[in-house]
Amino acid sequence: MDSSSSSSSALPNVTHLFEPIKLKTLPHLTHYTPNLPPLPNPLDHNPYFNTLHLQNFYITPNDVVLSHSSRFAYRTAGPRNNVYFNPSDVRVAIVTCGGLCPGLNTVIRELVVGLWNLYGVREIFGVTGGYRGFYSTEPVSLNPNIVHHWHNKGGTLLQTSRGGFDLCKIVDAIQNRAFNQLYIIGGDGTMRGAVKIFNEIKRRKLNIAVVGIPKTVDNDIGIIDRSFGFQTAVEMAQQAISAAHVEAESAVNGIGLVKLMGRSTGHIALHATLSSRDVDCCLIPELDFYLEGKGGLFEFLDRRIKENGHAVLVVAEGAGQDIIPRTDSQKEERDESGNLVFLDVGVWLKSELKKWWDRDHPGELFTVKYIDPTYMIRAVHANATDNLYCTLLAHSAIHGVMGGYTGFVAGPISGNYAYIPLEDVACAKNPVNTKDHNWSWVRSVTNQPDFLKTS
Repeated sequence: MDSSSSSSSALPNVTHLFEPIKLKTLPHLTHYTPNLPPLPNPLDHNPYFNTLHLQNFYITPNDVVLSHSSRFAYRTAGPRNNVYFNPSDVRVAIVTCGGLCPGLNTVIRELVVGLWNLYGVREIFGVTGGYRGFYSTEPVSLNPNIVHHWHNKGGTLLQTSRGGFDLCKIVDAIQNRAFNQLYIIGGDGTMRGAVKIFNEIKRRKLNIAVVGIPKTVDNDIGIIDRSFGFQTAVEMAQQAISAAHVEAESAVNGIGLVKLMGRSTGHIALHATLSSRDVDCCLIPELDFYLEGKGGLFEFLDRRIKENGHAVLVVAEGAGQDIIPRTDSQKEERDESGNLVFLDVGVWLKSELKKWWDRDHPGELFTVKYIDPTYMIRAVHANATDNLYCTLLAHSAIHGVMGGYTGFVAGPISGNYAYIPLEDVACAKNPVNTKDHNWSWVRSVTNQPDFLKTS
């Protein structure tokens, strides 16, 4: 045998380790606003900081954060030596869009308090009712006294909505109200809207910075480690699973069915399953399943009920949508954000489970207890971990905007906070990787089948 071929076949493919790392270009106001002078950072005179004596206090252009794949690098988040806004000239707009999520009020509070106390900004406004609020309502003046207790409240005290995105009306209103810093808090649809706002502002060559703070309780935004509110959601989901387990265990042939949030990803269902240890089967959008026949869901549940006398089934809202019967009109129905309206997989499964049992086990006792904690989970205030995370997100965003960066998202990558181009985040997805250790752990906990049909 040729020695060279023998050695090459024995070694792993490490070519990718030597590929050059590309630094992602981060938009800056100076790229399209000429003659914008750098100013000393007001933090130098902030009584709560000692910037001149703290080693490496300011982030430099050489500070970067590697992506998870190590193919890209992003600018490290944090305060810069120079700023491109005079705090006395700053007019801030903060808006929340889309659905609710634990931590929204914390982010708003920390943006207000951070801008006020760190940089001396005094004109801070909340835009009410989502994107349509820019052109349909009067902004609300905010200060630290007003938002002092907001982190202890669920929802968003600025109110929110879906839809209402009219680009020209929004940017015209931003100009007319002389806002020059925009903090946009929302999910992937909101981030796509923020990209359009940023591009229109850039086209008009306005000295207005735009930053997105990604919010999605489903944790379906890519690139960053996780979205805020996710850990709170998992914690609350466990309570629903625990209740379903008690109900199922207390009944003869009982099934506890819990539907959790997750339109396109099953992260909440996955992590809640791993955390609770009471789940017999976890169904997520990333994997197909079927009900009837060998290897199907009914066969598995039948076996589990015979073994334990009960079963707990967790399903993400986006799972099974392709096997739920739909009318032609339902196939086309969309919500105000343009998303396909999902049918309730929990209600459908409950009905199908009862039909199955009546058919295969006539005369035997059977109970399905269905729990949908969606709005309970979304509406609670953030737990301690998410509150800390929201604070760091808000401060990272503030430092980046004051440093002149725009069209970016602040978020952690492998635990290090970075500035990521807004367009990258708007396009990135974060599905559950069903071929990694996390899903293997789910299978080891539940011992559920893979629901692959064999011909």
